Amino acid sequence: MDADRKTKGSLKEAIGKITGDKAVEAEGAAQKAGIPAGAGKAGRPAGDVSKR
Repeated sequence: MDADRKTKGSLKEAIGKITGDKAVEAEGAAQKAGIPAGAGKAGRPAGDVSKR
């Protein structure tokens, strides 16, 4: 599963570079790094108050 995520991230990043779409490029880079989609500064969705 981890290899699939990295492969998809690499493809998104490359497509973003080719098309000049910085948002897709950044999304792909984040996906490769393992950062969840839509993660903000806190790294968790708003309203998620579950204790760790």
